Amino acid sequence: MQNQYRLGIDAGGTFTDFILADRKGGVRIFKALSTPNDPTAAIRNGLNLIHEETGLTPGQIVSNSDLCINGTTVGLNALITHNGAKTGLIATRGHEDSIEIRLGHKEDGYRYDPEYPPATMLVPRYLRRGVAERILSNGKVHTPLNEEDVRDACRHFLREKVESVAISFVWSVLHPEHEGRAAEIVREMMPHVRLTVGSQLYPQVREYTRTSTAIVNAYLAPILQRYVEAVDAYFQSLGARHPVRYFQSNGGLALGHVVSDQSVYAINSGPASAPQAALWLGEPWGMKDIITVDMGGTSFDITLTRDGRANVSKNIDFLRYRIGIPMIQVETLGAGGGSIGWIDNMGLMQMGPQSAGSEPGPACYDQGGEKPTTTDANLVLGYLNPDGLVGGRLPLNVEKARRAIKTHLADPLGISVEKAAYGMFTIVNNNMVNAIRRVSVERGYDPRDFVLNCAGGATAAHITALAREMGIRKVLISKLASGLCAFGQILSDVKYNYMAPVAARLEGTESAARLNTLFTQLESRGRSDLMADGFTDERISVRRSLDMRYVGQVHECTVNIDPFEITEAALERLKAAFHARHEELYTYSEPHSAVEVVNVESAITGAVDKPGRMSAAPGKGAHAALKGTREMFFDADGIPRETPVYDGALLGAGDRITGPAVIQEVTTTIVIEPGWLAELDASAVYVVTMAADNATRQRAERAVEVA
Repeated sequence: MQNQYRLGIDAGGTFTDFILADRKGGVRIFKALSTPNDPTAAIRNGLNLIHEETGLTPGQIVSNSDLCINGTTVGLNALITHNGAKTGLIATRGHEDSIEIRLGHKEDGYRYDPEYPPATMLVPRYLRRGVAERILSNGKVHTPLNEEDVRDACRHFLREKVESVAISFVWSVLHPEHEGRAAEIVREMMPHVRLTVGSQLYPQVREYTRTSTAIVNAYLAPILQRYVEAVDAYFQSLGARHPVRYFQSNGGLALGHVVSDQSVYAINSGPASAPQAALWLGEPWGMKDIITVDMGGTSFDITLTRDGRANVSKNIDFLRYRIGIPMIQVETLGAGGGSIGWIDNMGLMQMGPQSAGSEPGPACYDQGGEKPTTTDANLVLGYLNPDGLVGGRLPLNVEKARRAIKTHLADPLGISVEKAAYGMFTIVNNNMVNAIRRVSVERGYDPRDFVLNCAGGATAAHITALAREMGIRKVLISKLASGLCAFGQILSDVKYNYMAPVAARLEGTESAARLNTLFTQLESRGRSDLMADGFTDERISVRRSLDMRYVGQVHECTVNIDPFEITEAALERLKAAFHARHEELYTYSEPHSAVEVVNVESAITGAVDKPGRMSAAPGKGAHAALKGTREMFFDADGIPRETPVYDGALLGAGDRITGPAVIQEVTTTIVIEPGWLAELDASAVYVVTMAADNATRQRAERAVEVA
């Protein structure tokens, strides 16, 4: 860090988290309610809250920060609510409906469901205009571009008051001149619209994916542009000396104008920073295989790092729209603290995906909510402090929580309120476990080989139950867990992805030279862009990937490699990496089959100085932090157990707590189930292990001492 502070802001569906780090290693977390109708209002409210608690004015914080970083859900919310810009599409004639035809089927999981409705089109049929032009799969021009068709499309869009235009032609990545000329015409006739050119945004083979990605980008671009301009202007008014950085779905930072132009990269930016924070927390123990789970008020997000690298997905259906650009794989489901409990047509209890959000919120918030939620269940089970959350700033009404569960679940099912609450707790946990399996087991990873890392304000109440169900024996819970994504942002680097299509078998010197030249060109461009952004060469690093398949296969898989000169001899390294990845994903490989490359990509990263580590002072023993006890429920029998409650602020390094117990931090509540032991490390991270594992470790330590 070069200046006094670094500020990270993560806007979630219910809360907006603020992390303020100083040069000495001090890190503080603050929370403000999110303001979906005006996202910048939450930033103002949060900075005012920091002022109240620290005495530092917003101007003092911002003007003395070397980085102010913003992770936003603006794009995500616009896509969820279909509240993006009015968008037009210019496509090759005859291909106007490719986004509706898709790939001839519905998304995986619904392919054979006749009742599953089609996705809402972001560009309605009357705003899709075809133009005469055609490029062949070898890159040659079959039909020249009819420029008058493009002008007709522009005149139509002007009449319809279109705000944003996407251009995507067939095989344009092999001959981008047609799209380039069409873009010139659009800029000439419609200078005020946002323009997305498919071959520039996503220069990869696959027409449907490229067109859909371009449309999503165009649909969100005006929304993100207005947001970025508002945030940038606000921070400049506070005396910011450096431009605001925005967090991207690829796990890196970018300037505002990049986010405006490539808005699709900002869709899932918040949880994408979790892997960086997880690796930072696990570094003192050398932990590189980590599953991070983040339960907020609205959703539950899961990310995974293997060997120190986050899972990255491409060509995925996100909210029913195909997106090709690389994104940190985030499995998301409606399982937050506000998830509503209900009874289905078969008389079975269900949880979510409907959420009470922040308005009106759970019944216990006493803000008009009447439906039972996960937070209400945790309160009835005794896990949450009845005096309130967030240090008492958010009071809780136990009676309203009990009434909501009794009315909507317990009485209809003929069970006690406590048993209904534990049923809610169990069901939402099972939903989350299934999602964790999708990120791990379904991608060839055994979750028992991983550490479980806790993020989000609501997660810590469920974390040991999740670990137990998954067979995971070690859990990390930072004192910053409830704002871990905002913390991950201030640790992250600037990152851009550069792509190119290529159709080449991994055979011969010509293919090797072609691949080597492509990577060299991409990385030269990336280094140039980062140097223009102020990074020196020694702070720039490169990661490569190739989309590969066996000749004759329809789909390819992504293989990550280190940067090295690709010679004919080095092609064998690429083949070996592909065979290994194919077997990891599909349990088999074909070492004697020919392999081909479809696309290549280089991720160029500019390293940012990291803040100092947090630390915890030596403890005086857990007894010094004991606040008292209260009745809690840990199984379905509905019998309460008198359980100790500890004040997390009074615990120090080395203090150990055996479950059942609850640790109350200011912004989260940690439930230690029976059979688990928590120890606060000097790095301000609780290391939670199964008690049996800890007993074995202690016996080994005593044996060493005796020897």
